[in-house]
Amino acid sequence: MSFSNWLAAFALVVGMQVTGLIPSASLAQNLASNQPIQQIVVEGTQRIEPESVRSYLTVKPGDVFDPIELNQSLKAIFSTGLFADVSFRREGATLVVNVVENPIINRVAFEGNRSLNDEVLGAEATLRSRSVYTRTKAQADAQRLLQLYRRSGRFAASVEPKIIQLPQNRVDLVFEISEGEKTFVNAINFIGNRAFDDDDLRDVVSTSETAFYKFLSSSDSYDPDRLTFDRELLRRFYLKNGYADFDVLSVVAELTPDRKAFLVTFTLEEGNRYRFGSIEVESSLKDFNVADVQDDILTVDGEYYNANLVDDTVSVLTDRVGELGYAFVNVNPQPDVDKENRLISLLYSIDEGPRVFVERIDIEGNVRTLDRVIRREFELVEGDAFNAAKLRRSRERIQRLGFFRTVNVDNVAGSTPDKTIVKVEVEDQSTGELSLGAGFSSSDGPLGSIGLRERNFLGRGQDVRIRLSLAGSGSQADFGFTEPYFMGKDISAGFDVFRIERDNDELSFDEVSTGGALRTGFNLSDDLRQLVNYRLEFTEVSNIDSDASLLVREQEGDTVKSAVGTSLIYDKRDTAFNTKEGYVVRLDTELAGLGGDVSHLRTTLSSTYFTSFFDDEYTLSVRGEVGNIIGLAEDTRISERYFLGGNRLRGFENSGVGPRDSVSDDPLGGKQLYNGSVELSFPLGLPEEFPVKGRLFADFGATFNIDGNETGVEDESTPRLSIGPGISYDSPFGPLRADVGIAILKEDFDETEVFSFNFGTNF
Repeated sequence: MSFSNWLAAFALVVGMQVTGLIPSASLAQNLASNQPIQQIVVEGTQRIEPESVRSYLTVKPGDVFDPIELNQSLKAIFSTGLFADVSFRREGATLVVNVVENPIINRVAFEGNRSLNDEVLGAEATLRSRSVYTRTKAQADAQRLLQLYRRSGRFAASVEPKIIQLPQNRVDLVFEISEGEKTFVNAINFIGNRAFDDDDLRDVVSTSETAFYKFLSSSDSYDPDRLTFDRELLRRFYLKNGYADFDVLSVVAELTPDRKAFLVTFTLEEGNRYRFGSIEVESSLKDFNVADVQDDILTVDGEYYNANLVDDTVSVLTDRVGELGYAFVNVNPQPDVDKENRLISLLYSIDEGPRVFVERIDIEGNVRTLDRVIRREFELVEGDAFNAAKLRRSRERIQRLGFFRTVNVDNVAGSTPDKTIVKVEVEDQSTGELSLGAGFSSSDGPLGSIGLRERNFLGRGQDVRIRLSLAGSGSQADFGFTEPYFMGKDISAGFDVFRIERDNDELSFDEVSTGGALRTGFNLSDDLRQLVNYRLEFTEVSNIDSDASLLVREQEGDTVKSAVGTSLIYDKRDTAFNTKEGYVVRLDTELAGLGGDVSHLRTTLSSTYFTSFFDDEYTLSVRGEVGNIIGLAEDTRISERYFLGGNRLRGFENSGVGPRDSVSDDPLGGKQLYNGSVELSFPLGLPEEFPVKGRLFADFGATFNIDGNETGVEDESTPRLSIGPGISYDSPFGPLRADVGIAILKEDFDETEVFSFNFGTNF
């Protein structure tokens, strides 16, 4: 044997002696030999097949007893993580491999955890039941759990993995946890800030100082990752306000002497505040006129520099140039900083970009919602030419679904320079709604309603709802289902079934309506949608009082209504929920008389406009509605006319405004309607942990005019007006809305209510 081989053998012997893998006597002569290996015998296996162990070896029968190869085999077996101990010995021409298998985990348990439950901790640990236990993995899991506790603000926590030996080489793995007290942030201080005081900057960062009312929030616990995010929030805030040279020099978190709280200090360098200088646009695109996009530039010469406006301008210009037919463009803002005069001039350079195509669309974060629900909202598909405008509209379409708390759509480099990958990251949110409503009527007493709705049924994007309303004057139950993409096409289809009963003793008659409807809808353009429905309804009016008016007695009997309706909706809102900007216009028509006993034409036009100001903290909404119904060769029926009150005219009860029978006091509904509202939503100055907003509103409107003999009917077209305050609270258990409506203008025969509230919860 050569000297190098003997040296390797000696090293192997020493290494094995130290680790206790093989006996110390005569190791060199037992292992090192030019004699070929005739047989490999594996000992000590319990669960693992001996042939599996042989497959890990780098030597095989016919090879000589080479110490180097044996050393490689030893490392290969250990690298599998399946064995706690391995030893080699030679018996003549036989290589004997003795192994001690790592135990199998019977179960993983957590002891001492109170603030984090077993499910949360189990999701963080990598070791599971029936996996192979190793000390290294157990220690790594302990560190993961420790980091989890630190992210939740418990820096005094300790995690110790312990094992309990069981028969058949099995163990229970127990993580013994001492959580310690939660470590809060007692104070947040800023050094170097002159333009903004500490209170202003505390509102910018996501970390907050601890207070007794923040028991539902974790923002007051110390989290290093959150502080890193706070640095970025401060940078964005200062760049938005003109401080282009701003920098966060340091962020220091110090534990108090009792180790129960942190003191966080941000050291800032604000620099000078800049204004926009000259704003110019240039382009190398063929046949492109820069004058076509001048009105799309959001940055204005002389105003304070705002980095957000620069980014928004780049986005708007990219979309605008794309709409003009240039699919591949780059918009590059080139700043020219004049430190002496504190000016930043901008040149937006619009050039032809590389021809890039969509390689694939990756969707992440949708734990509940199916991929196809998101993918069908895209205006881009794999293989299309990349278009930033279409990508932006796709993101807006996904946001409008209302299924996700956050939606991030971006593109990254693909497998080749001419390909890009569109990455979609979403976070599911609750789409189930349990709503409760209540009110009080001077004539009908308490009013109540309960509704159950799931807007993303089984993650398929389907809308299912059921609602039950109860009042002194009767009840209503209805069920509806909508499939937004019927047969895989961008066409919605759905149906409704309902039953309405009005049988209160205070009314002059009982009315029961049962029926259903079929619905479909499709887009005429990105913002314009057409809906079509067919409705079949059976109505029975009975038990009319003998002293009821002629108009009421004329309703007695059974009728069948067969009607087709259309709705044309033009929607320019930023989102369908919690709208901040935009408007929506809706035109509804219904033609009854395609069979049945009821014939009329009803037309209703409504619109709502939204705008926000003061950093979107204040939202103003203006709503208007007009309607008209005419009978076709017959008088209109009471149940088909317009009724006004409740949420549409606060301060008046449901059906509290409009023509009314002076004898029975029954609402008769009107053939004409006008209705509107102006509402301002604003913060109340409470901490962010209490998402309560105030509202001031003014509602107005009236419904009037009926057919037939009007003797004994009180009917006025004069406007009714109500004003009042309200509050909205997005509580942890669901949204709460309460209003106090005071009727300023009313008629003597109107029915009013002062207070109403609605409560709902999401699931």
